[in-house]
Amino acid sequence: MRKLLLFNKPYGVLCQFSPSPPRQTLKDYIRLPEVYAAGRLDADSEGLVVLTDDGALQHRISDPRHKLAKTYWAQVEGTPDNDALARFARGIDLGDFTTLPATAVLVDAPEWLWPRDPPIRVRKNIPTSWLKVTLREGKNRQLRRMTAAVGCPTLRLIRYSIGSWSLAGLAVGQYRVNADSEI
Repeated sequence: MRKLLLFNKPYGVLCQFSPSPPRQTLKDYIRLPEVYAAGRLDADSEGLVVLTDDGALQHRISDPRHKLAKTYWAQVEGTPDNDALARFARGIDLGDFTTLPATAVLVDAPEWLWPRDPPIRVRKNIPTSWLKVTLREGKNRQLRRMTAAVGCPTLRLIRYSIGSWSLAGLAVGQYRVNADSEI
């Protein structure tokens, strides 16, 4: 039977199993043999990482040709205006490539949000806001680059879902194994 794990990766954890002292890695949280991450999440990002022991499934999840929707919650510096949000829908030129169209909406801080360790920096005279963004691609640090390009740098980034899999009911640092029927 195939294994599929949904892991809520904490801030600062590297998406690899090989040791990298003094940083924590997936190996510090997941003790199951022969599972591998289907895609990566930067150390300074949090949230959903999907792991599996099925190479074909791993490839399908992480291959950009399949364009699985990935939903993120981004706490940004400032408040993007309607023009900035419309740029997400058109695609944003990042210099080395133009992103595919994405959806971005201003939202309240999520109710399910856990405290981050260490906390983000707060600047008294600059407000922060939250965006819910759905991408169908995932290039290196793409969402951080997109928010910076519209003038609202990302302070905290949480991947909430990949396709139909989400963090719902999953505490930070915890994982669950899905049944084969859920894959």
